[in-house]
Amino acid sequence: MSNKLAFIMLDGLRYDTAVSQMGYLHHLIEMGKASRFKVKSELPSLSRPLYEVLLTGTPVFKNGITSNQTVRLSHEESLFHLTKKAGLKNATASYFWVSELYNSAPFHPVTDRIQLNTEKAIQHGIFYWEDHYPDSHLFYDANFLMDQYEPDFLYIHSMNIDNDGHLFTADSKEYRNRVIAVDILLANILPKWMEAGYQIIVTADHGMNRDGQHGGTTAADRDVPLFIITDKLKHGMYEEVIPQLQIAPLACELLNIQPSSAMQKLSFPKLK
Repeated sequence: MSNKLAFIMLDGLRYDTAVSQMGYLHHLIEMGKASRFKVKSELPSLSRPLYEVLLTGTPVFKNGITSNQTVRLSHEESLFHLTKKAGLKNATASYFWVSELYNSAPFHPVTDRIQLNTEKAIQHGIFYWEDHYPDSHLFYDANFLMDQYEPDFLYIHSMNIDNDGHLFTADSKEYRNRVIAVDILLANILPKWMEAGYQIIVTADHGMNRDGQHGGTTAADRDVPLFIITDKLKHGMYEEVIPQLQIAPLACELLNIQPSSAMQKLSFPKLK
């Protein structure tokens, strides 16, 4: 594998549901191609604050993105900033809040849905703003960016699991079936991306509780999966609970770039 990285963030995917429903990703683990960890999310276990945590490696009290209503550009160096600074190419197919954090805020659908060849932190972006925007469309938006621009860092942000969790709760067939559906999408697209030499991270921002909500301190709110496909890590299922602040420096390690000075020192287990 190269140092290229596809970072897939499945919004609202709780750990236990990923373990019970994602057959393809666990097939890769059984075949010695992937690893699985549990991640404990930062607080508050809300979406926009945790997008900032995942992409900058900084806690909420430092970065100031304290709620979903904090609509402004990030003040931190994100993985987009860092890859661009290192002379690498980046791209994303994401929910519009990612654009608001790293390219421009507020988001204007008429002008900001497609942002390609920009001088901003995100160089190539396709953004959506409806939570029910089909994941099937999203992953092929991402595939277009991969084929067209060959980014070193590709970030994919899926919303359908979170949307069904809010509509039907985590304790519902709709939520569980949506997780299966996303796993099937990954089964259809990851082999091509792996063949192209991409390392893969699959994780989530937060979980989902039985009330169809998140934001609190329970395991349902905070425990999310981390699947990693790379030759730089010994494969298998690990019991270590990984702090969410370790994800961004891990991504930097896989990309072979310098982390920001604000990130934690990487202490990830089992890296070769």
